[in-house]
Amino acid sequence: MPKNKILILFSHPLFEKSHANKALVENIPNSENITFHDLYEEYPDFDIDVKREQALLSEHDIIIWHHPMYWYSCPPLMKQWIDMVLEYNWAYGKKGKALQDKIIFQVITTGGDKENYCETGSHRYSILELLEPFNQTAKVCNMLYLPPFVVHGTHNMTQEDYSKNGIVYGYFLDYLENNIIDSEGILQYHYLNEWFATIQV
Repeated sequence: MPKNKILILFSHPLFEKSHANKALVENIPNSENITFHDLYEEYPDFDIDVKREQALLSEHDIIIWHHPMYWYSCPPLMKQWIDMVLEYNWAYGKKGKALQDKIIFQVITTGGDKENYCETGSHRYSILELLEPFNQTAKVCNMLYLPPFVVHGTHNMTQEDYSKNGIVYGYFLDYLENNIIDSEGILQYHYLNEWFATIQV
């Protein structure tokens, strides 16, 4: 079976201070089929090379927006990436079929606990509700948007907790690279890591 090619679009303006994201990134498998693309490293001046980014997207089957939750959205460079790279008649519109049927989802880190992301919690909305603009963006671009892989409670984690999450992320990416993705089964879950926990049993 041909392997899936995965593009990780990583966006974190304070990556050097993030223990959680460091653990995740350190566990990304070393594979020719997985491309780790650090947007803040590549574009410190926010001068995005649109054609280069579009070429990268075209070369991969699975796209991951990997970022911390910043005020219920993504960091500014990722928003600029979305605004500039997903061009009319390339990503969407009558002639915009370049991303059709590609899989996309988010890997999110957040200091908030899961129980706080609900109608009665301090954040009032679920993670899925807060990410709905990304879901709609993917749909307009004819992509298949999957639930996010979410690491909650990062502010209260021990080093062991960071490491455990990183290891799971590494196994998860390895699985995505080497298996057919059951999108219908995945869509029954709120989080990708919840789905992945069931297939590891």
